[in-house]
Amino acid sequence: MLALPVAVEASVAPDSALHAYARARLADGDGASPLAVANYRLALEDDPASPAIARRSYLQALESGDFPLALRSARLLDGEGLLPRDGTLLQIADALNRKDWAAARTWTDRMADEGNFAFLAPLVRSWIALGEGNPVPPIIVAQDRFAALVRRYLDEQVALQALAGGDVQAALPAIRAALATRIRDQDALRLTFAAQLANRRAVEQALALLPDDEANFALARADILRGRSRKLRREGAPLTPAQGFGRLLARLAIDADAMEGGRIVAVRLARIAAFADPGAESRIVAARMLTENGKPLLGLAEARKVQPDAYHGALAQAEQVDALDGAGQAEAAIALARYLAEKPNAEAERFVRLGRLLADAGDFHGAAEAFRAAQHRYPDDAVPWALLLFEGSALEQGARWDEARAVLERAAKIAPDEPLILNYLGYAQIERRQNVDEALALLKKASTLKPDDPSITDSLGWAQFIAGDVKAAVPILERAAAGAPADVTIHEHLGDALWAAGRRYEARYAWRAAAVSADGAAAERLDAKAREGMRPEYAAP
Repeated sequence: MLALPVAVEASVAPDSALHAYARARLADGDGASPLAVANYRLALEDDPASPAIARRSYLQALESGDFPLALRSARLLDGEGLLPRDGTLLQIADALNRKDWAAARTWTDRMADEGNFAFLAPLVRSWIALGEGNPVPPIIVAQDRFAALVRRYLDEQVALQALAGGDVQAALPAIRAALATRIRDQDALRLTFAAQLANRRAVEQALALLPDDEANFALARADILRGRSRKLRREGAPLTPAQGFGRLLARLAIDADAMEGGRIVAVRLARIAAFADPGAESRIVAARMLTENGKPLLGLAEARKVQPDAYHGALAQAEQVDALDGAGQAEAAIALARYLAEKPNAEAERFVRLGRLLADAGDFHGAAEAFRAAQHRYPDDAVPWALLLFEGSALEQGARWDEARAVLERAAKIAPDEPLILNYLGYAQIERRQNVDEALALLKKASTLKPDDPSITDSLGWAQFIAGDVKAAVPILERAAAGAPADVTIHEHLGDALWAAGRRYEARYAWRAAAVSADGAAAERLDAKAREGMRPEYAAP
């Protein structure tokens, strides 16, 4: 933990609210979430009237999953008229958890009036009605400006509510529609629906949702085939209104995460989702949002709350792999990824995850093998080009260029208009000064297909330079550098081309710009060029 600045220590009583608040802010900035939350709690106890303390406490408590502190802070903020819009969602979750249907309705009405999450209101009201014992389907008014948005979540919610009420026949068409529109996290949704159906004695329909050749479904299939076990009763228990609301927020968090600038909101939504529904699906989403938002240790803790032998256990372990990697624990991440990939009928994504980790660790041979194993999950005539690109990249980085070129050329035949493949295959040959004219043609095509990609633009400019056309190369490389101001390789390429064009001052400027972010051999080479000018031994690779 960072020590408090001397000025703060000297002027603030050690047991004051300000002292605790200062400690909390320092811990917050240093990424020490548990310490930050503990000190925000102390600060709030000492000064419950401070909106600044309440707001910071609310945000940190929500991110850390301390719901008592989040609720207390939210109530204080609400009294001051400062409650964030997601605080209304937290209050709805709390009311639903307590089965206080009147309070849930009041907060839902307020949510509708506030506007931000108003489109959720028909779905939430239908869960409240279910809790009250008078179920009614969500009422969507076609003319409502939010109608199209709410329909995005409608089928899944209708299916879950029908299953909660024991109406399998009403649930089945909604399940099919939900799965047809929900591509991301579809495995998690299949497991949830299958458990719900099997618990309602619709075993055949449940098993139909779980392919028998995919490892993610193995535990659930085996348990469902065994009959009505204790685990099935637990996994397939009808959802409460609070849990249904949690699933709704989890889906909203996934969508928010895909929006520009939406990741912080996604974390809060996912945390509230797990508060309302502490089940596997919501925890998996929360784990992912936390990891992707730079909180991998919190994400790891959340993913570990799902038991490995639960139906969703393998999906939670996949999130653990990503969290471990994000936390800098590469060996542990690789070990768990390898364990998952060794399971019978392991899915392609398990091998891809392992391959990427191995490539990051410099084990390019192992990475290539993993990507090749992923390809074996597809028919020979249906291998995705991306898997071939992954394998070719690993082989190329592992100094197995002849093999890499064959794999990359196969990828190019499958996807002849894919800029990423054309760029990789073309640039790799330019680096080796092989087939320069053919490589230049590939890069021209890639640039035509994706003209605003700085990396592809750089490849084309560098190929022009290697081909001896300095006049054509410079403006292309200038455009690439403008699109990627912090890219070391692009600015070094530009500097080399500018030097060859006789623009020595600008060349040194480009090399110095590249040196800001460079390290290792590249940093040494750039420093030498900036001081001494261009020499053959200083040429960019």
